[in-house]
Amino acid sequence: MTVARKISSAMQQSSWIRRMFEEGALLKAKHGADKVFDFSLGNPNLPPPEIFHETLRDAVTACGMGDHCYMPQAGYPQVCKSVADYVGAEQGVAVESADIIMTCGAAGALNVVFKALLDPGDEVIVPTPCFVEYRFYVDNHGGAIRMVPTQPDFTLDIAAIAAAINERTKVVLINSPNNPTGQIYSADSLAQLGALLRAKSSETGRTIYLVSDEPYRKIVFDGLTVPSIFQAYSESLIATSYSKDLSIPGERIGFAAINPGAACRFDLRGGLTLANRILGFVNAPALMQRVVACLQGTSVDMAQYRKKRDLLCDGLADAGYTFVKPSGAFYLFPRTPIADDVAFVGELQRELILAVPGSGFEGPGHFRIAFCVDDSTIIGALPGFRRVMAKFR
Repeated sequence: MTVARKISSAMQQSSWIRRMFEEGALLKAKHGADKVFDFSLGNPNLPPPEIFHETLRDAVTACGMGDHCYMPQAGYPQVCKSVADYVGAEQGVAVESADIIMTCGAAGALNVVFKALLDPGDEVIVPTPCFVEYRFYVDNHGGAIRMVPTQPDFTLDIAAIAAAINERTKVVLINSPNNPTGQIYSADSLAQLGALLRAKSSETGRTIYLVSDEPYRKIVFDGLTVPSIFQAYSESLIATSYSKDLSIPGERIGFAAINPGAACRFDLRGGLTLANRILGFVNAPALMQRVVACLQGTSVDMAQYRKKRDLLCDGLADAGYTFVKPSGAFYLFPRTPIADDVAFVGELQRELILAVPGSGFEGPGHFRIAFCVDDSTIIGALPGFRRVMAKFR
């Protein structure tokens, strides 16, 4: 065997998202890209705002000696200060620059957090459906993932989380707005979760951390907002990126933020900073740090994603699909009319429609549609969606 057994096993369980994306490339080569309706990958299709390009050009022009050198592992102090000020205003608490660790995207932030927090055998509770890569991130650092279901409308099931907590629980990981469901967890549910974790931490004699993965925080609809995790529970951290709200996923820039109310705040600062280095990230990309420092609160036009959501939801509802209309992110997670979601997605593929089985997100009986695509892709796919649903009515 040429690769490690663990990697070989992981390859066999590789992400349905990537699998469908690769299948799409083959279909496009065979039928033509304009004939294939690809909803497989959450790759933002809106261009970055023009101010991003202007700021990037300015940053490149202003580069001088030392601007491409090593820096403090947590990031440029002035960048951390800019991010801390914005996060503090957003969360409603005073965040210091030392509470921010700039990272290589939200994935980098999560790996840094888990490296700093987890001992071998520690458990991470994750409400499902969830992003499939969480399993690998937790395993990277010797942890074990414990999946718990959400309610039928994909809101948090506090009782299920309570039942899953035991003496090995170290982290509860949430993602709101959620991939793949688009659900936003309410302030009331977060308050209940915070109260539960305080009680269970006291009961077990060890701190249970709440980690919130928030790359879709700014992609929200219908006048909703994402509640503050820092106000809900003091032993909490945020992992996020600029990938989705600025449409720059390839630039790999994000951050981890520590709740200033955390009891071991200073240990967390040191642990996350060290983890950033020893995981091989060393530091977040220098140029992108300087760019995003000037763009706090800036994002693409979210009204365009709302328009796409409504176009897709109206069309699928008319065709007979059932779903919870997403409050945020750019995903729809309808029910499949048959139990076998993989088989149903296969039927869609016959219509040259690429979606991802819900089983890939621990949500069997559903499928995920990433509607961050051109409107013409949504419109062109609707007849095929209708024909497939008609087969199973």
